[in-house]
Amino acid sequence: MTAYFDNAATTFPKPECVYRAMDTFNRECGVNVGRGQYRLASRAADLVEETRELLLDLNHCPAKQVVFMPSATTALNVILRGIGISDGWNVYVSPFEHNAVMRVLHHIGKTIRINLHVLAFDKIAFTYDLPGIHEQFAQQKPHVVVVSHASNVCGVVAPIHAICAASKKYGAVNVIDMAQTMGLVDTDLSVETIDYTVFAGHKTLYGPLGIGGFICKADARPKPLVYGGTGVDSANPDLPDTLPERYEIGSLNIAAVAGLNAALKWWRDTGAAAVRTRESSNHARLLDVLVCFRNVRVVLGGSIGVVSCVFEDYTPDEIGRILAERDIAVRTGLHCAPDAHRSLGTFPVGTVRLSVGAFNTDADFVMLEAALEVIEEEACLY
Repeated sequence: MTAYFDNAATTFPKPECVYRAMDTFNRECGVNVGRGQYRLASRAADLVEETRELLLDLNHCPAKQVVFMPSATTALNVILRGIGISDGWNVYVSPFEHNAVMRVLHHIGKTIRINLHVLAFDKIAFTYDLPGIHEQFAQQKPHVVVVSHASNVCGVVAPIHAICAASKKYGAVNVIDMAQTMGLVDTDLSVETIDYTVFAGHKTLYGPLGIGGFICKADARPKPLVYGGTGVDSANPDLPDTLPERYEIGSLNIAAVAGLNAALKWWRDTGAAAVRTRESSNHARLLDVLVCFRNVRVVLGGSIGVVSCVFEDYTPDEIGRILAERDIAVRTGLHCAPDAHRSLGTFPVGTVRLSVGAFNTDADFVMLEAALEVIEEEACLY
């Protein structure tokens, strides 16, 4: 068996209902949406629409729209490259942004001048400096604000409602990346101050790979990134202006939508509070294990189940290999977020990241503790 501590990359395993739903869809339906009026096509369309409703219900925002994409990264590209960032705009980001944000902004910055600012952050208390952020906005008006709700490196959760309320006073477009938090952190997305919220189905939502997207206001119209068939208004050489059709180009991964649908019903039927409590308990247990070892320094264990640490006398990659030999899955290095490591002081080698989910077991922690004991004993021999 594998002790899986890489849930920040993708949660594993999934609820059993996710596997069943995908298999059932492929075997009993397996057709496209928007390309036919027959029974199976209607069944597939109903499944997709129900999944949108489940997402909106989970996030308390029934008046908003869901646009499905193959991934959160694709969604961030559509948003950031489509909202019309102009020359000289002030774009604010958190200190913990993933390359899914930073590489897009870097690409845009090759053709126009972007004034990139990092939101004020207290590195002593390790909290966002809200008075400092207000001062930043007053001095240099925000045009776009992009914030990872929680860092994929250390789990720090951003006060997104306060930040977005402050930036919206200046008319900023606010984009929140909830790849690490949707479902896990109960968040009201009905507020008008949040324009776009990005999600990844395969992470905290416990759905499959291959489905992500964004939640937005009904009047959102970023410039499309991809053009092609939508199954509606086919005589028009232009894309339809309606949501979500304007952005869901080509054939949607409906098998993955079926898995996400089942995952969202699992959240609903299990009880979101119960799932959150289970993961919180596993997070606390992980921290309890790590702090018992003198050669392990926890860089930061935020309020979600992501913990970064460094080992005395070992590089993160060396620890990753040692743990892999003992069938323990972790993530090492920069985790596609080099700026986060610059903020943490762990650049360029990075950290060992361990991340729990709702399905970690006692056996996982026993295996991890035994491996850490061996690493500590071997370190003492040198």
